[in-house]
Amino acid sequence: MKIRLQRFLANAGVASRRASEKIILSGRVQVNGRIVRELGFKIDPDVDEIKVDGKICHEEQRHIYIMMNKPAGVVTTVKDPFGRPTVIDIIKGLKERVYPVGRLDMDTEGLLILTNDGEVTYRLTHPKHEVEKTYLAHVKGMVTRRQILMLEMGIKLEDGLTAPAKVRIVKRIGDSTVLEIKIHEGKKRQVRRMCSAIGNPVIHLKRTHIGNLSLNNLKPGQWRFMTAKEIEYIKNL
Repeated sequence: MKIRLQRFLANAGVASRRASEKIILSGRVQVNGRIVRELGFKIDPDVDEIKVDGKICHEEQRHIYIMMNKPAGVVTTVKDPFGRPTVIDIIKGLKERVYPVGRLDMDTEGLLILTNDGEVTYRLTHPKHEVEKTYLAHVKGMVTRRQILMLEMGIKLEDGLTAPAKVRIVKRIGDSTVLEIKIHEGKKRQVRRMCSAIGNPVIHLKRTHIGNLSLNNLKPGQWRFMTAKEIEYIKNL
């Protein structure tokens, strides 16, 4: 059966599907000895020889699914050019290569999934699937009902209007507020920018849920393999 080249590369553990598209466009991929730069190009994994940077690729036989509570101060990437600690540094003794699904900025902690299953990564990150993510945002100031309505209706940011969010006040601490914010987009530092736009910059930010998945008792810096039930859930989103 023929599949798109970027899907094959994701299944082979080369990179996420989006990152694989960049690899293809950069001319690093060969199919049967010919450089391919077409994102819609289809290959047959049982027949065609695919190389990345001159090395033959094979589809992963064993898919790994990890849930992590990413601590603050760690970057969500495989390698960091500035030498900062990464989420991959937290996983010890794992032979298989895995990749973070989406991103949490360096100062944000919380639920992160890592896998080498390109199809699952696509389902969790592509906007068309609208997978809801839940955050607890401790922000400066006393958030008003009017400001909550602004967040719920959409905030105009530099890269466009945000989709409607679900927002509620969890509690007030002195002259600050803890908000629960549910969004299904993945704009860069989106929750932080949304809160700053209404005049309530974030003090602390944590992602607690992806869809129905939650951290439960997983502490910052801890990780575990996902259960069969959790894996089935993310495969069917």
